Amino acid sequence: MRNPYWQGSVSSNFDGVRFFNPGEPDTDRSLRQLLRWQFSRRKVEWPGEVPVTPAVPEPDADALRVTVVGHAAALIQAPGLNILTDPVWSERASPVRFAGPKRATAPGIRFDDLPRIDAILLSHNHYDHMDIDTLRRLHERDRPLVVTPLGNDAILRKHMPGIRTAAGDWWSRFELAAGTEVHIVPANHWSSRTMRDRRMALWGGFFLRMPAGTLYFAGDTGYGTGAAFKAIHRRLGGCDLALIPIGAYEPRWFMSAQHCDPEEAVRIMLDVGARKAIGIHWGTFALTDEARDEPPERLRAALTAHGIEPGRFEAAFPGMVVSA
Repeated sequence: MRNPYWQGSVSSNFDGVRFFNPGEPDTDRSLRQLLRWQFSRRKVEWPGEVPVTPAVPEPDADALRVTVVGHAAALIQAPGLNILTDPVWSERASPVRFAGPKRATAPGIRFDDLPRIDAILLSHNHYDHMDIDTLRRLHERDRPLVVTPLGNDAILRKHMPGIRTAAGDWWSRFELAAGTEVHIVPANHWSSRTMRDRRMALWGGFFLRMPAGTLYFAGDTGYGTGAAFKAIHRRLGGCDLALIPIGAYEPRWFMSAQHCDPEEAVRIMLDVGARKAIGIHWGTFALTDEARDEPPERLRAALTAHGIEPGRFEAAFPGMVVSA
């Protein structure tokens, strides 16, 4: 079998065709397991629409600041630099516009209110993170540099010839501006756009080092052994602010290898040495079996259990603005 996205040598996380999470629980699930989940799903009602008051960010920031868009999308601003994570402005997280998970919350920034975007940190190719319609709008408007793990650049070029990309393996480093660098870092996850390309493009998180401060964006990840997060801290040091997923985790027998729960999110914050964190990847798309308001409740309980001040790790909501 040939990988259509990346042809490289066998490495510690690539077997010649597919990428994998070395030393971590297997993320692959069989059709039988998928059907078992679907036929035994706990019915949880989500609200059809949750009110949002969008923020209107300044064109340039005077300090490190994050404005939450929703799900895994956020605007990171530092003096002279505007960066988006996993931007999704579409109504659905789906390969089609008429079906698939629909937004319960509008974006926390209207698209037309976005400042000029210099770079995009794209963690992997799942539809709730790689939204081609949004990426095309950003490419046509601002031509930002898209930094992404290996193989995702091939998918982007197929849809947008001429798009600016910087693709790398875990621990690759790229310069975004003078004094500003981004490192692609490990995450425990997987990838696919079709039924036939599972794990053929790499996934990951990002560590930003800027004059205004340091930031870790986890992307999508399970906790696993915790080795990835300890390695990030060991190799890159602690950070001022971390964006860590806290939702899409039930049922655990199916999801634990690929999505952390709020208790594990707190462990990630401690492992990476984050001074402050915000919980992302919850409350926008109903992807799994927990109630919409469960992740922030469990996050508060986990912080109490660890003796951590609640203000150090808050659940993000669209339009929320956080300064490092």
